Amino acid sequence: MVNMLPNLCSDASVSRYLRARNWNVEKASKMLKESLKWRLEYKPETIRWDDVAHEAETGKIYRADYLDKNGRAVLVMRPGFQNTSSSKGQIRYLVYCMENAIFNLAANQEQMVWLIDFQGWTMGSVSIKVTRETAHILQDYYPERLALGILYNPPRIFESFWKVCL
Repeated sequence: MVNMLPNLCSDASVSRYLRARNWNVEKASKMLKESLKWRLEYKPETIRWDDVAHEAETGKIYRADYLDKNGRAVLVMRPGFQNTSSSKGQIRYLVYCMENAIFNLAANQEQMVWLIDFQGWTMGSVSIKVTRETAHILQDYYPERLALGILYNPPRIFESFWKVCL
């Protein structure tokens, strides 16, 4: 883990935290400290394939073998392919996939594209607890990593949400 800390405090990383908090130094500093604390406790860099292979059996999340037109990695998420009920395992697998995608970003890239394919998704596919924890981890511990999110086959239930947002 000690090797990861300099990367988390690099100029590029600090800049991502500042952008995530609209250049408010106090808020960005607090966010970065919380991320460092989380990384020291959760130890995402120690998660190995053997730890999460059972979560990956259906291909619910994977890094695509292609890049978008801007050279960014593409992380494909298919919530309809959920195969376990372990919220801890699902989150661990998500963190593994995020770490893997970040590790494999080109030297000039900080962000990635998420393609979320809702084919086969039902209200019972993903728990609210996992959804909340996923949002928390992505927003607070991986700020400014999402360049573009594409929802493919979104369920009709999302329509009202989009109308409220737009």
